[in-house]
Amino acid sequence: MSTINIKRVKSSEIELKDRLVSIQRVAKVTKGGRTFSFSAIVVVGDENGIVGYGLGKAKEVTEAIAKGIDDAKKNLVKVPIINASIPHEQIGKFSGGFVFIKPAAVGTGVIAGGAMRAVLESAGVHNVLAKSKGSSNPHNVVKATVSALSQLRDAYAVAQQRGIEVGKVFNG
Repeated sequence: MSTINIKRVKSSEIELKDRLVSIQRVAKVTKGGRTFSFSAIVVVGDENGIVGYGLGKAKEVTEAIAKGIDDAKKNLVKVPIINASIPHEQIGKFSGGFVFIKPAAVGTGVIAGGAMRAVLESAGVHNVLAKSKGSSNPHNVVKATVSALSQLRDAYAVAQQRGIEVGKVFNG
């Protein structure tokens, strides 16, 4: 079982861009009728290796989005990026959602669907192949994608963890 190294980042010194993944109108049924509110999933990132997601709920759409952005800024992770792609293949899981991401050659672009695309583009990954299986719920897909990205390690991190030189990571 691999250990997950989540590299938390402070949002105060970073210029972040936000993307709205989904917004839903939800209803609370009471004796007097239905009370409507809104739920928003937001992804923020600096498009240079830092990404986070958040969930906001409020009576108004703009308030829900603002709360989602604030929540996303509290959940930032650092992603290693090599040649505008990821260092290696990775599988991410959350609840019923399974995500498989694979590095791609320069010029391939982001080949991913919906919620995964927003997370990968916010992280600054420009060349990647991705597949989502299981749950298509945006909550599960976003969390599984961030889980996969947070498990990525570059060769320098692997060498440092093992206490060997970088060349021996590839050549054994």
